[in-house]
Formats: sequence, C-alpha cells, structure tokens
Amino acid sequence: MDRSTPLFTPVLLVGCLIIMVSFAVRASFGVFQIPIADDFGWLRSEFSLAIAIQNLAWGIGQPIFGAIAEKIGDRKAIIIGAVVYAAGLVLSAGATTPFEMQAYEWLVGFGVAGTGFGVVLAVVGRASSDENRSMSLAIVTAAGSAGQIFGAPTAEYMLGLMSWQSVFLVFAGVVLALILSLPLMRAPVSAGKAELEESMGAILKKAFRDPSYTLIFLGFFSCGYQLAFVTAHFPAFVTEMCGPIMPGGVLHGMGITTTSALGAVSISLIGLANVAGTLLAGWAGKHYSKKYLLAGIYTARTIVAGAFILLPITPLSVILFSVAMGSLWLATVPLTSGLVAHIYGLRYMGTLYGIVFLSHQIGGFLGVWLGGRMYDIYGDYTMVWWIGVGVGAFSAIVHLPVRERPLQAAAA
Repeated sequence: MDRSTPLFTPVLLVGCLIIMVSFAVRASFGVFQIPIADDFGWLRSEFSLAIAIQNLAWGIGQPIFGAIAEKIGDRKAIIIGAVVYAAGLVLSAGATTPFEMQAYEWLVGFGVAGTGFGVVLAVVGRASSDENRSMSLAIVTAAGSAGQIFGAPTAEYMLGLMSWQSVFLVFAGVVLALILSLPLMRAPVSAGKAELEESMGAILKKAFRDPSYTLIFLGFFSCGYQLAFVTAHFPAFVTEMCGPIMPGGVLHGMGITTTSALGAVSISLIGLANVAGTLLAGWAGKHYSKKYLLAGIYTARTIVAGAFILLPITPLSVILFSVAMGSLWLATVPLTSGLVAHIYGLRYMGTLYGIVFLSHQIGGFLGVWLGGRMYDIYGDYTMVWWIGVGVGAFSAIVHLPVRERPLQAAAA
C-alpha cells in the first residue's frame, strides 16, 4: 500500500461499525445473568456455562472464519457470520432449559467470530498503509469498546421495557442489518511477492515451529480469561457485593440508585476508558516494542485486579476499577494482531491471528465457567478472581522472550 493512503477509509469505517454492533450485543450478556436465572430458577453456573460456550465457540470459529475470508472473500465471511449470529440469538430467545441455551450459544459464538476481530482486523490491516496500520487496528479495536459503552446499559434499559426474549430478538435484527454496510468494504490483498507465493499450509508450519508464535499464543490466554470473566460476572458481582449507593451522592443524583444499575454502568465505563487506552496502545505500537508494551499492560492489569479485590468493594472502588481496567481492556488486541502481522506477514494474518485468538477464548471459556461454578460452590467470586491475577502475571512474563522480527528477515 502507498504510504500516502489516508488513515480513515471506507473499509476502516465499515469495519468499525461491524465491530461496534457485534461487541455491543456480546458485551451485554452479563446483564442477562440474573434475569434469566430468576426466570427459570437456574443455578448461576448454568447460564455462565452458556456464555462460556459462546466464548469457546468464538475462539474455535475465529481461525475458521479467517480461513473462509482468505478463500472466498471477507464480505462473504461476514455475511455468513451475521446470519449465524442472528440465528443464535433468535433460538436463544426461545430456550427454556440450560441445555438449549448452551447449545444455541455455539451459534452466537460462531457468529461473533464471523463479525469480530479476526476477519475485520485482517481486512482493515490489508487496506492500511504500513504507516497507518498500527493506528487503524487500534481504531477498529476501540470501536469494539464503543459498542461496549452502550451495549450493557441499552440491554439494561430494554429489560425495563420488555422481556429478555424480546431483547434478544431486537439484537438479532440489528446484527442482520450490518449486511447492508458491506458493499463499502473492499480491500486489496496487500502482501509481498514471497507471501503470495507461500501456501497457507507452509506459513502455518513456519509459525507453529517458531517459539515466538507459541509464546504469543500462550500470552493471550489471560487476556481472554480476565475480559470474559469481568464481562459475564462483573454486573452480578457488583449487584451482590458492592456497598450501597447513598442517597444524595453523585451517583444517586445521576439516576444510578441501585447496585444493579451500577453493574451495567461499570461495563460501560470499562468500554469508555478503553477507547482512549486502545488508541494510546495503537500509537505506542507504532513507536515502541510491541512485546514490551504487552508485558507492561499485563503487569498493570495484575496490579489493578489484585488491589481491587483486596480493598472493600464500594461504589467508588467499582468506578475506579472500571476506569483503570478499561484503559487496559482491549489495548492488547492491536498490539497482538500487529505483532502477528509484523512477524508473519499480511497474507494469512486472519488465520494466524485467529489461531492465537483461540487461546484468548479458551481463557474466556474458563473465566466465565469457573466464575459461575465457584460462585455456586463458595457463594462468591474470590477464588476465580485470584486465578485471574495469577494468569495475568504469567502473560506479563511470557511475552518478554518473543522475537520481534519479520520471519523472512530472521530466516535470511
């Protein structure tokens, strides 16, 4: 791509829209944790397992949709993803047993994969110049946070007007409407001659034999664990564990009068803070070593999460945690995807990043499922929270030995 290519292109704008809507719906699932459990009398772990399965399906589907996009085209892959996503939401609205809900979340997870980071970041990366790529990936990632800003509060508001089943149906219609924006998403295949001559199998073999790829894969695990656990359980955690919101206070004056409302707003605050954090990470990734930035982000997450659980849970601490964790929330995504593109090239970035993202979603599955399971056993989230602190420290360490050089250059 020509270095003079502008930062904001139709591909970037449509990519932002798709990620924003996809993540707004996905990020709202934690708000349904208590209403669905109360409606059917389910254990906390039963709906948690459904969300965990959704995260695992997302991870499994990511390299699959990355390969589909590279074989038949990005737009066709996104259409398939949107249709599967909407079908999963419609079927979930009719679920009456935990098994049904858990089965349908496989479809939702695959739908998120088809409309999520793996496909969209790859096409945006190819449509960006070398100069703008790091920031373009950060802007699309920040759009996911923008979706999170209004996703959970919108779901909470809609639950006051209609049943959770109806909210799922509305969300399905919104996801399907994304297809209307796809004519503007057209990107060239931006790859060097050597990349174009290599088959997908050849580049995968090189990546799998490269210790750095394994380290990146392992390091992304804790990101998924922490993010999925907080998204799925933090609203319920705040509802049940936070101290009361005092009348006459700032939050009460803003209309946030219950810990349930604060739980939904906390997810929104995380998303809001992450817009700034992700854009800063994109800028920093252009000027500094990506692996050291990732190590620093995971270290900061470890400190923030440990401090939060050690201190009393109050409305103020919830807000401070949401802002601090939010600034680190998806900042890992443009750096990790950019690192994969830098080392292994752009031709098969969707598939290679999709495989790395599988580790993220395996972590997400365990974070969500363990959260529900340990809550049912112990009556709180303390143990699963400390596991998250530990895996965050692991990720901070494991990124340090990564060889941050293009694979072709290293081979030469």
